[in-house]
Amino acid sequence: MWQDISTAPLEQYLAVATIDKEVHANIFPCILTNDGWLNAETMKQLEIAPTHWRKWPAMTYFCCCG
Repeated sequence: MWQDISTAPLEQYLAVATIDKEVHANIFPCILTNDGWLNAETMKQLEIAPTHWRKWPAMTYFCCCG
């Protein structure tokens, strides 16, 4: 469920979106820092102003060889 951006926690992997009439969600995790929003993969500042957030889905990795 999308939550208002004003309630986003610091220093956690989050999915962010800009929601107007439609949801425009980023396809990469983001992190909110004291300096603003960063792309969690590149650590570069976001060029958008997100309006909503939700937890980034947890990923589970399986190994076939050990």
